[in-house]
Amino acid sequence: MPRKILLALSAVGVSAAVLGPAALSAASGPGQGRVGPNQVFAATVNGQSGVVTPAEIQMACFGPVRPGQTGHPLPGQTVEVFRLEAIVAATGFTGPNAKYIQAFFGAPPPSPVGPTPPGTDVFTRYGVPKPISTSLLLPCGGTGNVYFVPLPMTPIGPARIATVHVSYVGQP
Repeated sequence: MPRKILLALSAVGVSAAVLGPAALSAASGPGQGRVGPNQVFAATVNGQSGVVTPAEIQMACFGPVRPGQTGHPLPGQTVEVFRLEAIVAATGFTGPNAKYIQAFFGAPPPSPVGPTPPGTDVFTRYGVPKPISTSLLLPCGGTGNVYFVPLPMTPIGPARIATVHVSYVGQP
């Protein structure tokens, strides 16, 4: 987990020497605790922050990719949210009401979303990777974003979505 935090910090040009050790401290694994109100968090796709270069999602698309072609992600890929002790660019903030964080492949819903039953893309705890569902229909090539949305959101408030820039990679 510290590698992810350092990656997120270095990606925005902030060094550990400037922020100090307290900014880099975060528990690893399930010990990071439950998602709740007023927490700073970051996210990864396949262990990559997507800040410097897009995180790759390997797609079950074989041969030359045609424009607009879609397919399913290959198994064994993950999304994850984790706590940060310092606010850096590309981080999220749960705001006053959040009870969970949901990952959206593509644009999230345009309005606040009510309670959602936990699924593979819903996080109630930090530091616990979730598999990317192989039933998703995503582009076979190109780039996009995975949005990590703290929910429920308030229409007005300080909550922030964490975004991971991704590259969809079809197989040769």
